[in-house]
This record gives sequence, structure tokens and C-alpha cells, in this order.
Amino acid sequence: MTPEAFFTLAERLSAGLTGDEVLFCNLGGEVSDFVRLNHNRMRQAGNVRAAGLTLTLIDGARQAEAAFDLSGDPETDLALGRTLIGRLRERLAVLPDDPYLQYATEPSTGMAHPEPRALPPAEEAVATLIEAAEGLDLVGIWASGLIRTGLASSLGHRHWHERASFNLDWSLYLSGDKALKSSYSGFEWNPDVVHERLRTMRAGLEILRRPARRLDPGRYRAYLAPPAVEELMGMLAWGGFDLRDHRTQQTPLLKLVRGECTFDPRITLREDHARGLTPGFTPEGFILPPSVTLIDAGAFGDCLVDARSGREYGEPVNAASGSPESLSLEPGDLPESEVLARLDTGLWIGHLWYCNWSDPNEARVTGMTRFGTFWVEDGEIQCPIDVMRFDDSLYALLGTRLEALTRERELRLSPETYEGRSSASVLLPGVLVSGIALTL
Repeated sequence: MTPEAFFTLAERLSAGLTGDEVLFCNLGGEVSDFVRLNHNRMRQAGNVRAAGLTLTLIDGARQAEAAFDLSGDPETDLALGRTLIGRLRERLAVLPDDPYLQYATEPSTGMAHPEPRALPPAEEAVATLIEAAEGLDLVGIWASGLIRTGLASSLGHRHWHERASFNLDWSLYLSGDKALKSSYSGFEWNPDVVHERLRTMRAGLEILRRPARRLDPGRYRAYLAPPAVEELMGMLAWGGFDLRDHRTQQTPLLKLVRGECTFDPRITLREDHARGLTPGFTPEGFILPPSVTLIDAGAFGDCLVDARSGREYGEPVNAASGSPESLSLEPGDLPESEVLARLDTGLWIGHLWYCNWSDPNEARVTGMTRFGTFWVEDGEIQCPIDVMRFDDSLYALLGTRLEALTRERELRLSPETYEGRSSASVLLPGVLVSGIALTL
């Protein structure tokens, strides 16, 4: 659906409102190519063209919401929308007032279109991957195309956001549970990146063939690559910044807020709306700031405030939800090329898995090493290690034991496709720590 078609549909639906009714129309859609691979061969390919419309009908302090899939035919979609509004109107008659209802009453407009960059055809990108991985057992998925979001209201809001991106996510299997994982995502395709990552992974598979080392429980010096750091950031996002969690004292960062603990001064974490993957507006019509500083030089900054929490606690809206979708961790000064030398002896951790809070009050996280964790001696990778569980506090990993952040950062787009391709992303450096606690 085009912006013009969406706005026209919203205007025609709004024309049927009565009394003081207010209507918000939120569109979500995508035009995506998907390819699944197994044993380094294409096994399934397809194209998805989908769009859905969520209608929120408001009358006074009451609201009701429902959604339907758009057919693409203007008259059919208009009829479906009018029928749905009629049902919402019936529901409103029996609903109680919503004490936390809040929406932007001042109309606003905005149009965000993708830069004129052509994504590669799916077959071209996948062919590059298959060529680079010749002779290897590769499993993966390619997803690319446009993600669209629209907002229109009877009050005059008119917003449209779309962005084209690609995401290539794959694993190379050696045998059993021995495997390496990698990904490549972004907005400008460069086949040389795929070839370089596959060359690195081939070398990693040769190391993976060596007998694995079993480590005793204890604290080990370690480097966490950006995919591993992403798992830790995911734990921070789990209740760490939502205003309601803070006001009800359920946040795992309560000690940080109180000043009882701090992160290292080099830790500055932002919700970076300006990066442009997610819309710069909320479903309720609020305009988002370019960024929100969540952690400022090791100290707690600001919470994420959605429309309902803003109404409940009297704070300005700065996010569509209480969970970050565009996290950005400021880089450090350690060149990636010097990571192994600086690590000297310890662990090179490529990924962390199955993370969970083991003690939220202490911001303590537990999880597993997997998919490329190696033992390093004298700046040289020696062998893989057996899967181990870690259990450590983020106040240590990002605070007292933090030694360096890499100068380079990796942009990682979410591979999630549940109910549509995700527009979430992170921009992260690697992290060198003097110790991470392995428990078993």
C-alpha cells in the first residue's frame, strides 16, 4: 500500500465518525523475500507482501482496538474498516473509562522513505553465500525488503515510515553440537563482507576440530564479541529502562538508580531513534526525540516512557514502548585487530545463549557459552572449550572488570519474523573484561 492510498482510506473511515469520536489508524506491512538454506543449498524461497490495519476508536475516556488484514482493494478495505468501526462502537458502549488513555491531540505529519539504495536480488545474495561456503554444512536464512509503518488519525496525524534492509543469518556445522554462527545485515550489500567472514569461519572450523578444553569453574579473563554483548544488552532491556518498572521498583537496575552501583564511565547507552529503522512516531501520534540516553557515562540516565506510562506518572512520552528497539553502545579505543594481543590469555566468546536473570537485584545474569568460544594463550587461539555456564553481575562485566571497548561497532538487525519482520537493531562494540565467572 502506498502512503496516498493509506491516508485516503483513513480519511474515508474518519468521515463516518459520530459525536466526539476519535479514530487512530496504524498500518504495518512489508514486502519481503525469504530464502532458507540447509546443507549449503536453497531449500525454500518465497516472497511476502502483507499489510494490516489496526483501528483504535476513542470516545471520551474509553477506547477499543481491533485489526484486520488489508486486501489491497480500496472498496473492500473500506467496507471491512467500516464494519470493524461499527463493532468497536458497540464495544465502547460497555467499556469502563481507561484511566491511562493518552494520545497526541495536536496533529503532525512526517514522511520517511528509504535512501535510494538497491538491495541485491535474493538469488544473487544467496548465490554469493553458497559460493563462499562451498563444501561446508551451512544452515541459514536470508530476509530482505521493505518494512512499512503508517499512522493517520481523524485529528489530522499523517505519518509514513519505510526502510529497506537485508539480514543474512547462518551457521556452519562441523559435527554434533560443534558449530560457528555468523550474520551480515544492513542497508548496503557488499559481497566481499560475506567472503571475508566465510574465510574467517573456515579457519575457525579448523580450530574447532581440535580437542576441546574443559575449564574448571572460576573467573577467566575474556573478550566478548558483539553478538555476545547483544545478549547482555537484551538482559538490560528486560525491565531495565521501562518507567513503570522503575516507579514500581521492579527494575534490575534499582541499585544503579539509587547510586549504590555504577557502570564504568565508558558505558554510555542510548535508544537511538535517529538511526531510522524504527518509526519516529508512536501509535498514539507522539513524535519521538532523536535519542534517549539510558546510561550516561556509567550512571543511569532516562527511562523509556510510552503513552500509558506517561499518563500514569506525568512524564513526557519518548518511546513507543518501555523496551528499547534501537540500542546503541558508545565505542571505545581498542582496535579489533589488537583484541587477541590485549586478551593475551583467556576466553574469546563469540556468543552467549539462554540468558536469564539469576539475581535481578544484583543485575546478575546467567547463560551458556556456545557457537565459537575459544581458549587463547599468548594472543593466539588454541582450541575450543566445552560449553560452560556463566553467572555474573553486569555491574562487574560492564563496571569494575571492564577493561576496554572496541573502536569498531557492529550493526545487528533482529532476525525475528514473528508476525512480520522486526525493525529492532543494536549497534555494539566488543567488550574486554578482566574476568567472567564460569560456574559449571
